[in-house]
Amino acid sequence: MARPSSSALLKRIYLGAALGFFAVKGAVLLTNALTFPRLKPQPLPAKRPRVSILIPARDEADNLPRTLPGMLAQGADEVIVLNDNSRDDTAQVARELGATVICGAPLPGGWYGKPWACEQLGRAASGDILVFTDADVSWKPGALGAVLRELDDKQADLLSVLPRPERLRPSARFLTPLVDAVVLCYLPYPLIAWPYPSLSTGNGQLMAFRRAAFEQAGGYSAVRAQILEDTQFARRLKKQGGRLTLALGAEAVAVTMYGSYPASVAGFGKNSLAIHLHSRPLLILSALWHLAAYTLPWLMPTPLWLRLAGLLERTLVNLVTGRRTPLDLAEGLLGPLTPLLALPAYRRALGRQVTWKGRTYVQK
Repeated sequence: MARPSSSALLKRIYLGAALGFFAVKGAVLLTNALTFPRLKPQPLPAKRPRVSILIPARDEADNLPRTLPGMLAQGADEVIVLNDNSRDDTAQVARELGATVICGAPLPGGWYGKPWACEQLGRAASGDILVFTDADVSWKPGALGAVLRELDDKQADLLSVLPRPERLRPSARFLTPLVDAVVLCYLPYPLIAWPYPSLSTGNGQLMAFRRAAFEQAGGYSAVRAQILEDTQFARRLKKQGGRLTLALGAEAVAVTMYGSYPASVAGFGKNSLAIHLHSRPLLILSALWHLAAYTLPWLMPTPLWLRLAGLLERTLVNLVTGRRTPLDLAEGLLGPLTPLLALPAYRRALGRQVTWKGRTYVQK
């Protein structure tokens, strides 16, 4: 029996690796479709702890008129906006809308911007439940009740929510929704309950802490120089015995995170090296593999299943998160192009420095 040629052997290895890759992602996505909690709007309970909604805001004058009224309407005991040395009218807009505004102190050495802003908010807050949320997150009626219900139902010390993307401009669809795909296709929700810190993630768009657990974990000072301060905080809390849970924003919480493709590139470029364990070789291998799995099948003869897998993934993720308009479902067609569109973000992540909101951080 003739031995397969080197090219035939390489193709078998490639197809086997691709089959395993998509099979694992599909199994994780199916598990999360069946088990991942979805927030459902709820009235506030009659008896509840004191709640603080805390908003770090740097150059958010455009977002706050759209999002802050919904936060103020939740019925929290206090809503505090920290003006993080904004270069626009963030503070004035927040005050006019009715929030309590505090002025952030200058960024100290050894701190990154968002952890420093959140640390100051934590110190200023009086609540027993501390809810940190970004200025571009939209809270629908009943969202705070949903957050409190989920915290109580899961007996959690930290609830982190993945808000559902909304109001996406066409170019923002290229990369922005990948945040959901990363979580839903790589981390099975049932593993979140396991006591291993590595099986943790957090989303800084909405992090709701019980104050005692927040302080025991050291507050944001414990993650003062982390790009992925949300995930690192979640891991630290779990390591110290705290209970973590996640939920999809569904009908309760939404977000308009990046307004354009260049903004998405900047955001993903800021986070990508940290996501890849601060390993540049791993980052490069990730970029090459995604090109091989999603783009290469359209440039050479490959089985139909491989092409369909790359097309269906984002559509299925959007169905799980509740994004079901024709445009949302059509995002799956971007599958073969996504690795190419992500290359500028990878290139940005490979640099020694990243710039975000006017601040420059050194990457190790």
